[in-house]
Amino acid sequence: MAGFDPTRIAAPFRMQPGLQRLPADARHLTPLAPGSALWHEKKQVVDAGTSRLAVSGFDPAPAVAAILAQARSEGIAAAEPIELAFEEDFAVLDGATGTLPWLCVCVPSHWAPEEKLGLPFAAVHAPVADNQLLLAAGAPLVQLVTSGERFERFVWTLTPSGRHDQHPRRQQRTPWPAEADPARFAAQCFLRAERQTFFPVPSAPGQAVFTIRVMLQPLTGAIATRADAQRLHDALASMSDAVLAYKNLSAARSRLLAWLSTVDR
Repeated sequence: MAGFDPTRIAAPFRMQPGLQRLPADARHLTPLAPGSALWHEKKQVVDAGTSRLAVSGFDPAPAVAAILAQARSEGIAAAEPIELAFEEDFAVLDGATGTLPWLCVCVPSHWAPEEKLGLPFAAVHAPVADNQLLLAAGAPLVQLVTSGERFERFVWTLTPSGRHDQHPRRQQRTPWPAEADPARFAAQCFLRAERQTFFPVPSAPGQAVFTIRVMLQPLTGAIATRADAQRLHDALASMSDAVLAYKNLSAARSRLLAWLSTVDR
């Protein structure tokens, strides 16, 4: 499956659900290449025994079976452990409670899965900056994505780190380069995006599997055209101070905007 499409970057930037329905035959999963950098990062978490979390009494077997059945429907030969079979991380969203009773996450983006386990939607998204649209959509959104239909959404940010795993207690935040030249600064940055999808758990109505695929690309390779650069420039320029702080972009925006203004390919 291809990486993140920069045409999905919208301006002005808004924190919003951005859900799109998917057809029944849509792809949700991406085979994980054994020995790849992502495989090694995920294996470290699996070997440490910290990849899976469940609330007391919750049975994840139906969700795991749904993931493997989805893989078969996509022509992917996969087996346990699912952490090392797919690029995606996983969670279960329960429509009755609006909570996440199970998490199978190796490469979170600056959040700690153990702090989200069992929390309702509003609490999970409470730290998000400018989260009014997300929180207002909370209850209807949960009901929608656990209704048995299929959905996807994309989120993105910019980062100085080339690691997939950004668990805040496993990995210290990589500082932005102390480079004043915009082109040399941009050459040390990455576009980090997530494709998130939802699909049903057939044997557990009201539950949905939530997939998270992290896509990490060098920024100067990901932004390939003047149009892409303009989209990203306008989105960055429109971010509020709260969003910049939440995304750790405050110290980097001026140099990123300067570089994006010079892209002409």
